Amino acid sequence: MPFYQFTVPTGGATLAHKAEVAAAMTKVHAEVTGAPGTYVQCSFTEVAPGSVFVAGEAVEGPRMVGLIRSGRSPEVRARLINGLADAWCAITGDAKEDLGIFIVEIPGANVMEAGVILPESSEDVGAIL
Repeated sequence: MPFYQFTVPTGGATLAHKAEVAAAMTKVHAEVTGAPGTYVQCSFTEVAPGSVFVAGEAVEGPRMVGLIRSGRSPEVRARLINGLADAWCAITGDAKEDLGIFIVEIPGANVMEAGVILPESSEDVGAIL
């Protein structure tokens, strides 16, 4: 279920290292949440410079929106965000301060994969995707 969507200005280091970034996001997500890496999905969208704005000003830093199943503790979400950022920066050389990472929690009932609507997750039973 986890789906990580990267929006990167043309020429950004993330685009030059898509496979490495995707592998790192998969590893971090699996290690932090206990979910099998086979469930982690990544997508990359290239945009022209001047297409990403913060406070009305164009920025060149990449952005990522991660859709994850709801039910994780604040501590797990913080470890996930920091782990994703650290791995991303280690691969691309981007500064952590230049990234935008947004995690959105989705109830399992709002997701269908392989023709199946997902059950709700629980950290206690290790069923987190």
